[in-house]
Amino acid sequence: MSGREGSGTIPACLHGGMASQNVQQIMTADGSLLPPFLTWLVAILYGISLISAVRMAPWSRLRDAEQLHVYLGTAVALLFLWHMQTDVKDGLSYHLLGLTAVTLMFGWSLAVIAASLALAGVCVNTGSGWDGFVVSSMFAVVIPITLTQIMLVLIRWYLPKQFFVYVLVNGFLTGGLVGLSCGYLLTWMLVLTGAYSFAELAETVLPFFPLMFLPEAFLNGWVMVVLVVFRPQWVYSFSDEQYLKGK
Repeated sequence: MSGREGSGTIPACLHGGMASQNVQQIMTADGSLLPPFLTWLVAILYGISLISAVRMAPWSRLRDAEQLHVYLGTAVALLFLWHMQTDVKDGLSYHLLGLTAVTLMFGWSLAVIAASLALAGVCVNTGSGWDGFVVSSMFAVVIPITLTQIMLVLIRWYLPKQFFVYVLVNGFLTGGLVGLSCGYLLTWMLVLTGAYSFAELAETVLPFFPLMFLPEAFLNGWVMVVLVVFRPQWVYSFSDEQYLKGK
């Protein structure tokens, strides 16, 4: 990601310097916009999440050379994706997350680790500070991945295990909703902490969020369609036995 963010998704990396009072800086959600105690709280929560991910990760899966290459390639793909941005208007740009697909491919723990590595690369490349990294890690990594995992469990519980349910609901719908939810969550956090007024964000940022649902949904959805059709062995959450046979 670049030093900007501005969609239903969230920033690739939150810069650690002083924020200038303009729309572009709202998009990047500068780490310095948060009170120090909140930054430390977010850092602690992210640290707990990362440690849990490392401890729970199914490392044995990565002993397979093909799976390891796919995993590392996914982290690199996220790194490139988060460096791309599209200008919506002056000072307003957005990028995509793509984390719903990553979560469906690898599960919560490995997804958190891969996305954290990608985000660290973005922050190093952009010269961002630690506060920007930890805040971005929480809002652009842990929260969207966790929401995707929760949605996967709920969909498996309440909806039939069918191919079209998997790709349309887990891929398309979940991808769009997760990106949209994280964008609104970050915006409300900035309002509640007093970084910006709701009126300011409602006029300059919020109207664009619904427009970002479809790009995020299509990115994650089509990635999952291609993978489950041509490389189902790369997708931990998909099984031919459950979703195809006898349907």
